[in-house]
Amino acid sequence: MIDFKTDTVFKLKQADITDGEKLVGNLLTEGEQVVSAYREIRDMVVFTNKRVIAVNVQKLTGKKKDFTSLPYAKISVFSVETAGVMDLDSELDFWFSGLGHVRFEFTGRSDIVRIGKLIASYALR
Repeated sequence: MIDFKTDTVFKLKQADITDGEKLVGNLLTEGEQVVSAYREIRDMVVFTNKRVIAVNVQKLTGKKKDFTSLPYAKISVFSVETAGVMDLDSELDFWFSGLGHVRFEFTGRSDIVRIGKLIASYALR
């Protein structure tokens, strides 16, 4: 499993949603759909309508992958921090029951407000 105790787990840029579907498609449950995908070099974070799937590509060949599933139902608190004038990165923080704090950092033109609304629509059901 990914070590979420580090300050920032990923510095993410928006990726093509089809890349996310290809990577995690075999893991999706009935009725689950990929809604957004973000990439950091080889690693990826995929948002579905039921969970966040953090994919850690391991080893030199990249054939070994760790898929960590973070279900929205286990979120107790989440926080969205938008980018500023001097600080161009935005952050998404989660506190999961049984896991603790998880942070994803987004670079570039990621629409963090849209991501926050997406999380709220699933976590607040």
